[in-house]
Amino acid sequence: METSLRLAGDSKNLRIHAKEKLPLNSQTLLQAHGEIDTSSGAPSYLALIIRRFYPELSANIGVGVQLDGGNDFVYNVRGKKAFLITQTGRVGINIKGRCIGDKEFKLAKKSGAVELAWSIFNFQNDQDVRLKVGYDFFDKVPYLQVRENNWTLNACMNGKWNVRFDL
Repeated sequence: METSLRLAGDSKNLRIHAKEKLPLNSQTLLQAHGEIDTSSGAPSYLALIIRRFYPELSANIGVGVQLDGGNDFVYNVRGKKAFLITQTGRVGINIKGRCIGDKEFKLAKKSGAVELAWSIFNFQNDQDVRLKVGYDFFDKVPYLQVRENNWTLNACMNGKWNVRFDL
């Protein structure tokens, strides 16, 4: 099980997030997510997603259901395609999108982005770094992600940010 501590600038509440990936076959898995808000002790997010990987295409798709903190039950469809720029696979361009539908299958939210990703192994001794610079088409906002071993910082040009520590 993967667990992390998460903090976002807009909520100021620390959340404990857990994710379990259960393989269904060599290229398909069932992914379960859960999150607890430490200030209230209540679940703030629950999700169940089936993900299918296409390694020959450097792509994946996912379909699932989720229940957020407002107790809204929604459907989620997402996909991602990677285009490697270097032979080593350390620099690439990702194109990703997601649609969220409500209980009546009406489109409630959509997101789509293109990002440049650069992985730097052994940036310093035993320190790997990944940098992502992207642009969300629907929110019309550039964003940045810096990941160093267990720490991840996400920031958008609209002032939103979050930080995650993987346990």
